Amino acid sequence: MDEHHLVTEYRRWLTFQHQARLDREHHGARQRLEESKVSATRMTEAYRSMAEKGASEGASYRTLFLRDHDETALACEGWLFVRRVLAEGGSTRVRATLLTTFTLETGRIEPGSQPAEKVTLEIFDQLRVDRGMSSVVRVDRTDGSRDTRFITLLDAVRGDLRRHMA
Repeated sequence: MDEHHLVTEYRRWLTFQHQARLDREHHGARQRLEESKVSATRMTEAYRSMAEKGASEGASYRTLFLRDHDETALACEGWLFVRRVLAEGGSTRVRATLLTTFTLETGRIEPGSQPAEKVTLEIFDQLRVDRGMSSVVRVDRTDGSRDTRFITLLDAVRGDLRRHMA
């Protein structure tokens, strides 16, 4: 095996390792969210706070989300700049800019190497009948059918990405 091929395979292995870690992290965060019984109302308050900090401090928040690939959903990682939260007609929508920093297809993506995309997310309570009629909050993308189950981490904040969020 030549050296170039070996290094290429090693980088590919590192990408798969990172993917596995993100899948575990997303699953664990989703499980903690379900156990804490956070409602859509409380989640909306959190996103409003993110929008306020985004406007005043340029804060972007680390976010994990699932991207559907045929019958498999894989975790992706990015930074979310929340522009505003709109509550209208019983539905809550979040207008934001997403800077994706990891997908399995491309591996790690340096901020600024690919354009950020404007996204619309919806916050809602999903009824779960498999666990005795309980509800769990979900945040899904409404303007792209492949991205679902956004989990935005309030404790992972960056203020240096605003120039990439145009």
